[in-house]
This record gives sequence, structure tokens and C-alpha cells, in this order.
Amino acid sequence: MKEVCVLRIGHRPERDQRVTTHVGLTARALGAKGMYLASDDKGIKRSIDDVAQRWGGNFFVEDNISWKKCIREWKDEGGTVVHLTMYGLRLTDVEESIREKEKILVVVGAEKVPGDMYELADYNVSVTTQPHSEISSLALFMDHLFEGKTLNLDFSEPEIKIIPCEHGKRFES
Repeated sequence: MKEVCVLRIGHRPERDQRVTTHVGLTARALGAKGMYLASDDKGIKRSIDDVAQRWGGNFFVEDNISWKKCIREWKDEGGTVVHLTMYGLRLTDVEESIREKEKILVVVGAEKVPGDMYELADYNVSVTTQPHSEISSLALFMDHLFEGKTLNLDFSEPEIKIIPCEHGKRFES
């Protein structure tokens, strides 16, 4: 399977905890290996680590990283950088080209993204050309990237596992 990680930039600890946590949870649920957080927020790391522990898998979170260094190192290791922005090329026009890549870093911004991000990215990708949530952009991007195959992932060593059922709630623990 492809190596996909998410880089969250522009996170403001005083106001973005919930959204950034959901970015990480979405990335994990849809097949990413981990998330780099360009901010010092141990609460985000703890929260996502707790979910990964209880629900299984090997998702990692690294916080307090330099986003430019992260991108530079990713590219030095042969990876591709995809920046999700409503100003980029349409996802439907570039998804096949991106799908050919084996190592992808998906950049998801919070506040206004620095202008040089647009130059550093290999792809600036628009999920739509309309304002909407970075969480929905990431979810749609991941779904298109993996062609829907990650919607039914099984995670290793879960403490809790949902059992799909037509009515009610079933799980193993």
C-alpha cells in the first residue's frame, strides 16, 4: 500500500484543536500512516494516539515540527507533496497522476497558508473550487487516491471493533 502522511500547517492551539484532531482521525481512518503537526500541541497528539491505541493500527503523530523541513526531507526521500487548496488544479484532473506516486505527503492548512507553500508543493489540488472544510477535502482526496479501497480497512490489534449491522450497535472489545 502507498505511504501517505498528512502535514497539518497553520494549526492554532487556542482555536483549532477539534478540527486538527478530526484531520488526524480522518487521515487515519482512510489509510494514512501518520500526521505531522507544525505546531506544539501535545493534546492533539495524545488524543489521536489514544484513538489509535483503542481502535488499532499503527498511526503516528509528530508535533512541533518545521513544515518546511518536513517537506524538504519528504522530497529528499523521493516523496511527492500534494497541497489541498481550493486554488489548485481540480482533483479529477490530476488524481490519476498522483495515484502513480508511492510516497505522498498531503498538506492541509488551517489559517492562511504561506505563499511559498504553493511553490513547494508538487501538486496544488482543489477538491472543489469553493470554500469548504479541510476535513472534507482530505476525506475526498484520500477516497479518490485509494479508489474507495480504504473505506473497509481492518486495523491491527484493536481493543474495540465495530461489527456492521443493519440495526442497533454491535462491537467487540
